[in-house]
Amino acid sequence: MKNTCSLEFAKTFLSRKGLTMGKNITSQRRGRGSPRYRVPSHRFIGRASYSSIKGPQNGEITSIEHSPGKLAPFAMVEFGKRETYVKAVDGMQVGAQVMLKGLSSIAEGSKICNIELHPGDGGVLCKSAGAFATLISKEGNRAVILMPSKKKKILPVGCRALEGVIANSGRQEKPFLKAGTRHYAMKIRGKLYPITSGVAKNACNHPFGGQTRPGKPKSVSRHASPGRKVGSISPRRMGRKNK
Repeated sequence: MKNTCSLEFAKTFLSRKGLTMGKNITSQRRGRGSPRYRVPSHRFIGRASYSSIKGPQNGEITSIEHSPGKLAPFAMVEFGKRETYVKAVDGMQVGAQVMLKGLSSIAEGSKICNIELHPGDGGVLCKSAGAFATLISKEGNRAVILMPSKKKKILPVGCRALEGVIANSGRQEKPFLKAGTRHYAMKIRGKLYPITSGVAKNACNHPFGGQTRPGKPKSVSRHASPGRKVGSISPRRMGRKNK
């Protein structure tokens, strides 16, 4: 009751002064965990990982399934007496053999995906549709791979991976055509759609609101309050990079 009276008093006081109470910005409202921003993970078919499989093995694909909320299809692979989901690679089909290898057994220059960051973690790198890394070199107990971001990463040669490119690389070639199709595609992944730019909002809803262009720097400190963390958060540099 005390909190309610305090809120009503604040509203009355601000209205007499010609002011209004501000609203939480979108990033703050998403933190409430309301159904609008909640991902329906109960519809997902499972996790694509081969952490339960010990060592390099050969497996057989038993089925290829669509997973809601994921960009790439899932392949059910039977490794001996164990079955597990992995992200499907281009060219996979039911009944085909899958070879789960360590980086030490893969030839240099090969395209790899579903890469383990640490031996036995089940694959965490290059799992999105059309993603792959290139095995550049191997020296001793270390292997150097070229990531899709053009950065090089050093991994132990005991890390396992699949050769090839993750399937569904042409997903961006087909347009959505209808707003409803994009709405459901964003909803299953917990994405906010449609998105209104900050400068198009009111000043009470966004720090960039109430102006035709951002009249303040877009870079903010990493230690800023949640309501001010919009734009570029603690960037190393701003603007177009000169060649």
